[in-house]
This record gives sequence, structure tokens and C-alpha cells, in this order.
Amino acid sequence: MDVRHRLAANMKRLRKERGWSQEVLADQAGLDRTYISGIERMVRNPTITVVERISKALTCELGDLLDN
Repeated sequence: MDVRHRLAANMKRLRKERGWSQEVLADQAGLDRTYISGIERMVRNPTITVVERISKALTCELGDLLDN
């Protein structure tokens, strides 16, 4: 699985574990809901800065989003 697939899968899993919609995650990370959706659907390639914002919003380590 490539890094985009791992990011998408981990982000979605962590978001759902918290019971959050894409909109809630987007609000917490200061991003647009459609951008979160694009990352989860692997049609967007976020910068490392955006991934960091998502990890802070999810209160997880950056590596948690990228690990298998």
C-alpha cells in the first residue's frame, strides 16, 4: 500500500473512531470539508503541513497517519 492509501485509510479510521464527520475534522483542522474528502478518496495530495494540521486535529502523532 502506498503512502496515499495509508494516509487515507488511517485518517478515515481515526476520524470514525472519534465519531467525527468529515466536516467536523475539517473544522478542527481549519480545512474545507471537500479537501478532507479529497484526501480520503486519494484525489488530493496534501502537503506535509496539511497532514500535520490533520494529526493535531485528531490528537495523534504524524506517524500514526502514515504507518501501516
